[in-house]
Amino acid sequence: MSGLVIGIILVPQAIAYSLLAGLKPIYSLYTSFFANIIYFLMGTSRHVSVGIFSLISLMVGQVVDRELLLAGFDLNDDVPPAFSDSSPWKRNDSNITAFNLTFAGLNAECGKECYAIGIATALTFLAGVYQILMGIFRLGFVSVYLSESMLDGFATGASLTILTAQVKYLIGIKIPRSQGLGMLVMTWFNIFQNIAQANLCDVITSTICIVVLVAAKEVGDRYKHKLKFPLPTELVIIVVATLVSHYGKLNEVYGSSVSGAIPTGFIPPQVPSFNLMFRVAVDAVPLAIVSFAFTVSLSEMFAKKYAYTIRANQEMFAIAFCNIIPSFFHSFATSAALAKTLVKTSTGCETQVSSVVSAMVVLLVLLFLAPLFYSLQKCVLACIIIVSLRGALRKFKDVPQRYYLNKVDTVVWCVTMLSSALISTEVGLLVGVAFSMLSIIGRTQRPPTALLSQIPSTVFYENDQEYENLSPVPKVKIFRFEAPLYYANKDFFVKSLYRMTGLDPTLEVARRKKQDKREKEHLKKENQATNVNGFSQADTTLHLVPKQLDFQTIIIDCSSFSFLDIPGVNTLKEILKDYGALNITILLACCTPSVIDSLKRGGYFEKDDRNMHEMLFYSVHSAVQFARDRKSLADNSTV
Repeated sequence: MSGLVIGIILVPQAIAYSLLAGLKPIYSLYTSFFANIIYFLMGTSRHVSVGIFSLISLMVGQVVDRELLLAGFDLNDDVPPAFSDSSPWKRNDSNITAFNLTFAGLNAECGKECYAIGIATALTFLAGVYQILMGIFRLGFVSVYLSESMLDGFATGASLTILTAQVKYLIGIKIPRSQGLGMLVMTWFNIFQNIAQANLCDVITSTICIVVLVAAKEVGDRYKHKLKFPLPTELVIIVVATLVSHYGKLNEVYGSSVSGAIPTGFIPPQVPSFNLMFRVAVDAVPLAIVSFAFTVSLSEMFAKKYAYTIRANQEMFAIAFCNIIPSFFHSFATSAALAKTLVKTSTGCETQVSSVVSAMVVLLVLLFLAPLFYSLQKCVLACIIIVSLRGALRKFKDVPQRYYLNKVDTVVWCVTMLSSALISTEVGLLVGVAFSMLSIIGRTQRPPTALLSQIPSTVFYENDQEYENLSPVPKVKIFRFEAPLYYANKDFFVKSLYRMTGLDPTLEVARRKKQDKREKEHLKKENQATNVNGFSQADTTLHLVPKQLDFQTIIIDCSSFSFLDIPGVNTLKEILKDYGALNITILLACCTPSVIDSLKRGGYFEKDDRNMHEMLFYSVHSAVQFARDRKSLADNSTV
């Protein structure tokens, strides 16, 4: 039942997402069929649904459109429904071997549709090869750097691009397909410039379809606990719209754009063009990473929910072969899709056998039912795509809550979303990763700092700026630096320590030297005056008493030091030396074994670490006790 429901949902989505990929609907059906079969054989997740995904289809479509433009094809030409001489469906030898080394890797006889699927298969094959290499060299950790906020922002920005690309189908206007930087802005400019040419039939159809689809989704969400399986609204819409379009002759009478002929059966397999791979080699990298990242993240999420484990590296190989093998059968890139995966789990799916059932449903359409969708309007497919974006577009409502939880993550989301929407999806991914990394560096470069005071009647110490009724430790400053100490933040560490303690030892030493010099000069003058006037030298000794400091010990809470590099160790050594010149003791507390090892190897302690027990403590309280005992001994010896 789960496989049947997914298959019913998959067919209309496959036909609709062909608009995003810039390819004919039959190629989307091929993709859905082969991806389900291969993941059933190789995947380790029991629940994820692998197949066409809107974001992946968009990334493929952008590369296809770019290469079509460079090859001189008109993106706005509708391919006639009848089979042309250059159609890949014609089963003679000349067309089966159409990929020859004549023009950009393809035979000059190859038409727009043939060239488009050639680009898509070359791109898909390369993405799979990259994923294989990532699996062999254990590079699955790359997905770790794709944070949740960055992926959400990337998906939302891409959703805005998808929405924008579908508006022209919604209202039935002919506008040039923008490419490159600023595609979203230019597309909306062209839409408003040509709004007067809108097709009234498409506008009415789109309005009805969106209202019905949204209403059905809302009802499904509200009563999802009572429904055994989701409503097949997309399939009903497609069937009804196709019948209305066919018998109402909407294409002939009103000029409404339709899907055209969708042949049955399979095209003979063909090796992807290696010459075209050189043109799309760079584009395949983000496609491979995004495809793998979404698949593994969904697999891990549902494995955790249902208490089993997956093998991330095997998932890498599984999704790789879901790209490589289908690329020989005129298919394009795939990934796991959240919406269909949620449907699988809600319908009781427990194994990937449901994927085989879904593939059989798609096969049924491929072999027998595909030609029935000839009269299906493109505006109906656009409506299905736009309504499927509800989840991603709803992320805008979560921005205030996200900002309340974490401001930096919200900035990462916004930057990634805007760059993905306003520049391009590939650049958006790169900007998102770079900005996420910079935000991590920024957090460790200028982390929070605090002076700690004791919680009364306990052995614990906390920030005296955050909590009330804490007891400061007399003659002791406890400093906490909430980040590892390394080359990028060592200067900030030193400045923060000076600021929090109110004492810069280098300036204090210089001031004392200057004061000593003045006192000596003053003493010399008074001695000369004593010789003349007969005063005693004892009257001048008061000038030589140094200024008393309000603390004698600094305890550095190292609990947040996950590591120390060489500049970090040298910084601690300099602080130890500078404060030692003022007879102020530096004690370290709560160091991890790796930090202690770095201190030993960096020569922080004396030879053979003989004084380590007097400089290093396992808790802040033990360091405070040591400072108190040392002060008591000093006071007793003075008495």
